[in-house]
Amino acid sequence: MSFEHVWTLMNIPTQAAPLSPLDDYPIHQAPEVMRHVTTSDRNFYDRYYFNVHGCSDELMMLIGVGQYPNLGVMDAFAVVRRGPLHKVVRASRELGNDRMDTTVGPFRVEVIEGLKRLRVVLDETEHGLSFDLTWDGAIPATLEPPHYLRWQERVVFDSRRLAQTGRWTGTITVEGETIDVTPDRWWGSRDRSWGIRPVGEPEPPGIQVKNAGTFYWLYAPMQFEDHSILCILQEDEKGRRLLEEAVRVWPDGREPEYLGRPEYRPEYAEGTRDVVTATLRFAPPAGEPFEVRATPILPVHLMVGTGYGLEPDWKHGMYQGPDLKVQGVTYDTRKPDDAARMWGMVDAVGRYEYLDGAEPGDAATGHGLFEYWALGPHPSFPENG
Repeated sequence: MSFEHVWTLMNIPTQAAPLSPLDDYPIHQAPEVMRHVTTSDRNFYDRYYFNVHGCSDELMMLIGVGQYPNLGVMDAFAVVRRGPLHKVVRASRELGNDRMDTTVGPFRVEVIEGLKRLRVVLDETEHGLSFDLTWDGAIPATLEPPHYLRWQERVVFDSRRLAQTGRWTGTITVEGETIDVTPDRWWGSRDRSWGIRPVGEPEPPGIQVKNAGTFYWLYAPMQFEDHSILCILQEDEKGRRLLEEAVRVWPDGREPEYLGRPEYRPEYAEGTRDVVTATLRFAPPAGEPFEVRATPILPVHLMVGTGYGLEPDWKHGMYQGPDLKVQGVTYDTRKPDDAARMWGMVDAVGRYEYLDGAEPGDAATGHGLFEYWALGPHPSFPENG
């Protein structure tokens, strides 16, 4: 009996894989069309992330655009924190054949010069937020170590990411007021990540219900006038390192300086896990140890309204139907009910200060993303909860 006959008896339809414009480029990594990835894991994703801030507590905006090839979905979000307002615009559509198409309704990303210059746009909608911004990398894009994590029997994270600090030029319009964005003070960081991580509608938990539920995380890309430090760490409920990296990166393209194992000592507001300040300690094998003080000065709750998992009706990769869907969500943190929603991962504008005159360049103070979450049991919490 032929394979084709067995296939027919199993009543499994056969279908030719659709081509897309990307297939005309000599970039294939597997015997598949470019629309299809090499794993059937539903949680495969490919995403842009950007943040924008004025090196102050004036405003911070986070932007994400992601594709989910095995779910057939592409979506995007932008969230801005300005004063007490937490404003989100989000959009979703079917992915279709062409993964080169980075538009999601009013959102789009244009790669002007790969790894150096990009344009990110949110056209005007009824939701009171729009922007047209050009990103210029301040340092070479830097590849982070692989992020791999297995919980019980399931691979939950298996991804790679590049990181870069940079500067912005353009405009942001919030509630009818347009802000001129100039590179002298509007800085930020971005990443491009791809691989496997939880997305879409929830799956049956199975043995995952036994997981301790810890997510102890710090991501701190900090930018100074003439260099940047990229620091990342994750620990489990025992305090064991699952992921770590600390490098100092210079604009001239020299090899990044390895800064050893980063140590993270946060101080929390009483009775909470909200970081007030933190000390980051680095011990480069070929140099003197030094410390940097991190102070979050404007928190943005990344997970609120954006698709990272808190709302049951809008999650990254969740199918929203055959037609484009665009939504807006606004919260006012002066209202108790809205303030109570601000939970989960925090992406804050961080002020970073070298301690004891240890800076290697001209400026001891910089700014950047201070992203953290302390969920579940961890040795640093006496209540272990």
